[in-house]
Amino acid sequence: MNLILLSGGSGKRLWPLSNDVRSKQFIKIFKKEDGDYMSMVQRIYGQIRSVDPDAEITIATSKSQVSAIHNQLGDEVGISVEPCRRDTFAAIALATAYLHDIKHVSEDEAVVVCPVDPYVDTDYFRCLKVMCEEAAKGDKNLVLMGIEPTYPSEKYGYIKPSVTEDGSISYTFTEKPTREKAEEYIRAGALWNGGVFAYRLSYVLNKSRELLGTSDYRTLFDGYADLRKISFDYAVVEAETSIELIPYAGEWKDLGTWNTLTEAMNEPIIGKGQLNDTCENVHVINELDIPVLGMGLKNVVISASPDGILVSDKEQSSYIKPFVDSFRQQIMFAEKSWGSYRVIDVEEESMTVKVTLNPGHQMNYHSHQRRDEIWTVISGSGTAIVDGEKRDLHPGDVVTMPKTCRHTVIGGENGLQLIEVQIGKDISVLDKTKHDL
Repeated sequence: MNLILLSGGSGKRLWPLSNDVRSKQFIKIFKKEDGDYMSMVQRIYGQIRSVDPDAEITIATSKSQVSAIHNQLGDEVGISVEPCRRDTFAAIALATAYLHDIKHVSEDEAVVVCPVDPYVDTDYFRCLKVMCEEAAKGDKNLVLMGIEPTYPSEKYGYIKPSVTEDGSISYTFTEKPTREKAEEYIRAGALWNGGVFAYRLSYVLNKSRELLGTSDYRTLFDGYADLRKISFDYAVVEAETSIELIPYAGEWKDLGTWNTLTEAMNEPIIGKGQLNDTCENVHVINELDIPVLGMGLKNVVISASPDGILVSDKEQSSYIKPFVDSFRQQIMFAEKSWGSYRVIDVEEESMTVKVTLNPGHQMNYHSHQRRDEIWTVISGSGTAIVDGEKRDLHPGDVVTMPKTCRHTVIGGENGLQLIEVQIGKDISVLDKTKHDL
């Protein structure tokens, strides 16, 4: 089975655990058997592997998410990188061209496209396999998943079947109706549109030539910023008449807000926290190394991270985005392909960061034009390379790197933690030049 997982979003609705580089699918809230936690993307990746160990998985995503994907899933997963955001049709066209031109998947093979972040059970992935098999037959141009509604939602789109004069079934699509309309649609047999569809590669390659002028991967990538900005639903699905609909009646939740996310948590507290016995329906998600105490609260979510603290009524948490949009703040935590960093302190001409390198991983060999850096090793071991010279690192070691100095650091067999102090008048993530080592 070929799968394209769409991984987008800026994560504003799950602030402060998500930010511009850490979307909701990377937040680790699902407890594993060993007591550790996994994210939405790790959960769905594992579910796919349990149903189809040989599935070919490609994640279509922005440049800002590539490091987090490699950090959480490893380096083997395929990634189709969007140079910028151009809505879902361009993203799917680029990923389809990536499969064909870079991964050399035949035009006659089928692929299933689905979001990276639904909360589903394994029956969902069995349904994906059925969709892929049906698309491979080529009887219909497009195979869609219709999710059986559990309530008249105003947040989801609907697929409405109707019988034409010749006895065939056609489908119409409606986005986010009123509750009254949703009830009417459900009575008429409508299903939720989960944004899941399957097709032969040749179908979308032809659509790409028709709507974007080309299906060549390199041409699409190089000219991506100038492509039409249009959704796949609007550009393709709503105009298609050759459709097969596969119903899915299993568990499916869109965990896009704190209200829905906490419904999927199997424990009320993650991290340091305590609730007294008068609290009802309260969840705490705390990434800080300080305790959180809740008393006498009802229907509340408390979320704390280096980026901020949220205390909200669960229903009101759905309206968080405009408030978060008004914040102008340094991103305080991010996962990278080599590990992670957490900003500890920000001053006018300095910034202090705690850096964690995974075992055997290393930063890019790079330099800065406008800041000096000092590394102090606090745990683990590793190797620093400064202007071509190697140096073994152990706790207590200090490495100084003046402006323009080329440097990198590599985690040892148990990983490496260090405190990085940046000193300069114009500290910016843009002040970085990569070099060959």
